[in-house]
Amino acid sequence: MSGLQNLFFPALAGDGVVVLLAATLLGGLVRGFTGFGFAMVFMPLASVVLGPVAALGLIWFIDLPVALPVAARSARHAEWREIVPLLVTATLALPAGVWLLTWLDRETMRWVLALLVLAAVGLMASGWRYHGRPSVSLSLGVGALSGLCNGMASIGGMPLAVFWLGAQRNDRHKTRANLQTFFGISTFISGAVLWWKGILTLQALLTAVPLFAVYAIGFWGGVHGFRLASEASFRRGAYLVIFLSALVSLPLWDAMIGR
Repeated sequence: MSGLQNLFFPALAGDGVVVLLAATLLGGLVRGFTGFGFAMVFMPLASVVLGPVAALGLIWFIDLPVALPVAARSARHAEWREIVPLLVTATLALPAGVWLLTWLDRETMRWVLALLVLAAVGLMASGWRYHGRPSVSLSLGVGALSGLCNGMASIGGMPLAVFWLGAQRNDRHKTRANLQTFFGISTFISGAVLWWKGILTLQALLTAVPLFAVYAIGFWGGVHGFRLASEASFRRGAYLVIFLSALVSLPLWDAMIGR
């Protein structure tokens, strides 16, 4: 067992591996249930044991086999008039997010990441909604913020979730289709940037192999849960898991638990 652990999880103690497995399972559950949220659950927890840079490369490899086929199925139900401007500005802002990730120190990034996620969940759970079609300026701004968050922590879905969940006219099916289509296309774009920056490494790929099996189980459970859930439980369940993941990851607790 120690040989396999050294191959897939080098420099990680047993409790670190447990954290990664739990984060992957919960993230897969949220991703399958809502169409977004894997990185919002996984990144804060994985950053505690791996650091933000290593966790970012790991997310890309884990989600890739799911993101592409799911996006292909969702594309015909998505609203392309909303997705295209978001993609354009997200792509332009992505390198700036990667630069921030590599420039900020590890503890600062953990604070930024956790507080961003907590703020987004608070806004979504507050019940805030807007009516009508979003303006071009709003779409471009949300896209730029998504690209920045994607480069920093692969949480580009966070501002998009606020954007689409806040749309009074969107139901959960439309929200999922938009998010999944966006993720599938942006996966190619972010992959190119992360490879260029040296974040997609062979070790990240090896670590992702056993984690993907756990992710697939969580994703399958989330998809089946979505089919049974009401609109209200759909939103509440996603908010709760994301909130708890970000809360647990705060550096505030490090001294208390000897982290």
